Amino acid sequence: MKEVNPKETTRAYAFDMWMKAPMPMVTFFKTLDVSHLLKISRRKEMKFNMLMCYCIGRAASTIKEFYLLPVEGKLMQYDKIAVNTIVANSAGEVSSCDIPFNKDLQKFNDDYLRLTKQVAESCIDHDLSQESMVIGTSALAHYEIDGAVGMYSGIFNNPFIIWGKYKRSWLKTTLTLSFQFHHTQMDGAHAAHFLDTLQRTIKEL
Repeated sequence: MKEVNPKETTRAYAFDMWMKAPMPMVTFFKTLDVSHLLKISRRKEMKFNMLMCYCIGRAASTIKEFYLLPVEGKLMQYDKIAVNTIVANSAGEVSSCDIPFNKDLQKFNDDYLRLTKQVAESCIDHDLSQESMVIGTSALAHYEIDGAVGMYSGIFNNPFIIWGKYKRSWLKTTLTLSFQFHHTQMDGAHAAHFLDTLQRTIKEL
């Protein structure tokens, strides 16, 4: 990552407006049709959570705002994206695991399985925040929730996505998620475009 001058980017106005705001985070909610993703998960014997993380990374990688992030009062630019997942570890607690995004689904799956296993066994977080713009995720897959708003700590400004248990009906399977982002990083239109791109990525995978 490298520091960039906000005035030389498309985020100049947003940086001036929101960088020192007491609550600069915005949260959107969206219900996705994940029927196709569930079919792929079963047919290919791939984890549903891994497929969600892959689609999130793939959708985000096409949107330039995801490569900028406010960090400690500065605007940083990245050339890589990673997707974070929370892992139940061998100590009965949870650890954090950053997965580097790769357009190759099989490679991303291999990294996901290897790194989450490593983190689960060692109880040591795998952190890529110094080299990649990390999208946080938290999957409460055993619980039916209508949404969640992430906590703003004032330390981490990364975008964050939370979802619960998917819901089945006769015609389709849906998943409601929340997407929290720092207003300096992107505007509402960018966030809405990302969520639309995520839905399209899921259907076209």
